Amino acid sequence: MSAPPSERATVATEPPADWDALAVERSGGHVYQSRAWAQHRQSRGWRPLFVSTGGLRILALTRPWPLLGGASAYLPRGPAPVVGTDELGAALWTTTRALAGEGIDVVAVDPEVPAGDAAWRSWLRRAGYHSIDEIQPSRHRLTLPLAAGAAEDDVFTGIAKSTRQRIRKAEQGGIAVVRHDAHAAEPGAANDGFVVPTGDSAVALDRFYDLLVETGERRDFSFGPRTEFVAWWVRALAAGHLVYLEARDGAASGELLAGLVLYRHGGRLSTVHSGDPARARETHPGALHLLRWRAIQLAMREGCLEMDLGGVDTPGARREPREGEPMHGLYQHKLSFGARWLELAGAHERVIRPSRYRVGRLLARARRLVAAVGGRG
Repeated sequence: MSAPPSERATVATEPPADWDALAVERSGGHVYQSRAWAQHRQSRGWRPLFVSTGGLRILALTRPWPLLGGASAYLPRGPAPVVGTDELGAALWTTTRALAGEGIDVVAVDPEVPAGDAAWRSWLRRAGYHSIDEIQPSRHRLTLPLAAGAAEDDVFTGIAKSTRQRIRKAEQGGIAVVRHDAHAAEPGAANDGFVVPTGDSAVALDRFYDLLVETGERRDFSFGPRTEFVAWWVRALAAGHLVYLEARDGAASGELLAGLVLYRHGGRLSTVHSGDPARARETHPGALHLLRWRAIQLAMREGCLEMDLGGVDTPGARREPREGEPMHGLYQHKLSFGARWLELAGAHERVIRPSRYRVGRLLARARRLVAAVGGRG
């Protein structure tokens, strides 16, 4: 490999004490670079490597090839962006070089960098990366900038009139918003818009999975196994990286009307999953609107400069959804909160050792096929 000189990187099998502060909590950080995500993926067979370069901490999830030696690596949503500097591209190069020294044959990256960032595109070219299919469900996202010190009333005014009306109707109808959050020092404080959970958060998250599956069937997308999702949500909640909001009819123990899972990272709250039962759309049409508004309020109270409303693009259509497509309604719903479409650069890959990479992929595919046949037997 050849590229401009840059700082050296160190690679460890255990994270240093400052890991989450520099990988998750700093501006641009991401929960998929956290200790908690590394532990979760390790429990599913991945081997995490913790890369330190300059002031950055970069998680690499690796998998060895069967029989062959060597491995693949994925930097989930990493290197997490550093706004306004050239540091990110240099970190990409030093990390790639360090992983190559660890026997890694291919590195995949998908940081949330704007598509128009010329410096990032230049670094990708210089480091030998090429575009690949997305690894996460969405490439792009909808973002709502939050000005420092802005009043909640001013942000509320920027929401579409019909959405504001639904929010107010939901409030007047007595919908309770339950906040599951390890960082809620005084949950349910007077007039904060939230109530205290009456049951176990793990049970609530398990129930939300059912709601998510039902919502996915309506919008034509599917999810992985329950144990995979719920185990991660519970771990992230305990680490303070996840907030789960429930809309309930009248009280914390009332009928579940909608759910919203958020990540807390990088100076923002990010929408991850939302769901509501079809019947609640008829009886309580503003429940999910109220949850999103409460999330925006929480982001402002925590001093966030962005509310990330998540993605709506799908495989085969990495663009804004069009009328008549399954995700168009959700797209319009998020736009009504004043969000704007943000194009991101997407996933890229650097093949370091092409021959071993090709053979390794074939062996990995063969192992998956054998496992699938064995599972059916």
